Amino acid sequence: MNKDKLLKIIKLGRFQFIFGGFLYFCLGAFFAILLNAEFALDKFLLGYVIFFAAHLSMQYSNDYFDLEADKHGKPSQFAGGSGILVENPELRTFAKWFSITLLSLSLILAAIFTFIFSYSIFFFLFVVFGNFLAFFYAAPPIRLSYNGLGEIATISIGFLMPAMGYLTLMGTINMPFVIFSIPLLLYQLLFINAVQIPDMEGDKLGGKKTWIVKRGRLFGFKTIAIAGSLATLSFLVLSLTKLYPASINFNIIAFISILPLSLAILSYLKKSENRNTATTLVNRNLSSLILFLAIINCYFIYLIV
Repeated sequence: MNKDKLLKIIKLGRFQFIFGGFLYFCLGAFFAILLNAEFALDKFLLGYVIFFAAHLSMQYSNDYFDLEADKHGKPSQFAGGSGILVENPELRTFAKWFSITLLSLSLILAAIFTFIFSYSIFFFLFVVFGNFLAFFYAAPPIRLSYNGLGEIATISIGFLMPAMGYLTLMGTINMPFVIFSIPLLLYQLLFINAVQIPDMEGDKLGGKKTWIVKRGRLFGFKTIAIAGSLATLSFLVLSLTKLYPASINFNIIAFISILPLSLAILSYLKKSENRNTATTLVNRNLSSLILFLAIINCYFIYLIV
């Protein structure tokens, strides 16, 4: 395999999203530690490898099954697919089977994890469901993103990604985590509307039934602002509850959340139907979301140490 082909295969993985997934996984794991779960490096590493394989599988399967839709779009930092299979159709077979291999690896490792750490069957079934949701986001016959369910699936992933980190160390999913996940679900609502905004024309031509295709870019920017506002409000409400250790200051997290909130509101004020302008606004929103997640992880590490 030559260097050029290898670089294209790596680009297919869209590792900017893999990094975001890593931050969500860590957020859940660190939150579990703050709620008195014991940190075990072997569990953490194996749990993340299971998650990583599933997440990377989704990147390759989405590019493979979205090929026709991507032909009508234009790749950007966070939207439009990688563009690799459109320009290099000879890599299609590789993308398909590499995705299936990664998915299988995730399930095999989940079974091994469940056995060696004596976890309940719930852990394995949780991984099965996550892989199922990720693969059939674009894959037939379900094709969630083509049947008006892509947004619901993506919002659900806002729970599944940090829940995987939490479950890996805590061994269960409990009510404190479920409540903590509410603002994370809202950020996934922000995320899915943002990534769909640049792809509106291509998704429409490709047969996708997304909210942006149905209601337009201005609706997307409005939803982003609402989701960002509700996420910050959620953190403020969490600060009033007695569910969590006093060491976790949700007011600090709410303050940090002003970063994605300010970009969301600014994007709504500058909203544009023009694809290039809209893409720039989307890139800023999603970059601010990744930075926010990184800062919260650093805050949790500070509390742990």
